[in-house]
Amino acid sequence: MKLGFYPGCSLTGSSREYNESLLAIAKAADIELVEITDWNCCGATAAHNLNHELSVSLPARNLALAELDGMGELVVPCAACYNRLVMTQHELNEKPEIKALIAEKLQMPLKNNIKILNVIQFLEKHIVPRLDELVKEPLAYDVACYYGCLLVRPQKVMNAARFEDPMTMDVIMQKLGAKAIDWPFKTECCGAGFSVSKTEIVGELSGKIVRSAVDRGAKAIVVACPMCHSNLDMRRPAIESYLNLKVDVPVIYITQAIALAMGLSAKEAGTHRHFVPVNLTVNC
Repeated sequence: MKLGFYPGCSLTGSSREYNESLLAIAKAADIELVEITDWNCCGATAAHNLNHELSVSLPARNLALAELDGMGELVVPCAACYNRLVMTQHELNEKPEIKALIAEKLQMPLKNNIKILNVIQFLEKHIVPRLDELVKEPLAYDVACYYGCLLVRPQKVMNAARFEDPMTMDVIMQKLGAKAIDWPFKTECCGAGFSVSKTEIVGELSGKIVRSAVDRGAKAIVVACPMCHSNLDMRRPAIESYLNLKVDVPVIYITQAIALAMGLSAKEAGTHRHFVPVNLTVNC
């Protein structure tokens, strides 16, 4: 099976382990993820604050290119990229005049009817049905599933079920043999794009998330967003400074958890690339 794939900037750089683990589990499930030809940055966290027309044009070009490539479904693993593409698709469908303007500027046809899947939707549809046969080494430990802001908001566009208490990752982790803890920080903000400009804010917001997970016995925090992973993992010194406490709970992508449960190596899962060491004992 072949599916369209938009990796976005993070998965080709700072979050390459996310890309590696996603491609590894897709291959194990006989799925080929085919990148959009000549894709571009979606604008991420900055463009929509600076130039609205540009913020729509950047994601729209990727959608138009995916259509030209004949893609019916497009997997977008980065939560920020997914949010920008889905928001753009929604706006273009709601405002035909904007759609016509953007199509003219791009000099490309823009049907705007491609199905966009975030990583959780991709897993639920194409990987979960095969987990019984693919899981070789169940993960027998407690985890905190952290969804962050962008996979569930705005609720009217994302149509996320239980948008304040989503359960999809929890169910997936349970199928992998883990126990998903009940905790109140599933969709709280980690500090998002303040990671570089205002690290102290990230330290406080992410610190509360990490502390809540640790206090409830989580042996790992499971994420589905490069920005969330960066803030919870790379900014651990700022977190520990805010908490005045050293915390060594690792942060892993949901795709890495699946890869480990499939019996793939730490290198194949990319867990060796993290700032906080991932020393999870399987079948503990």
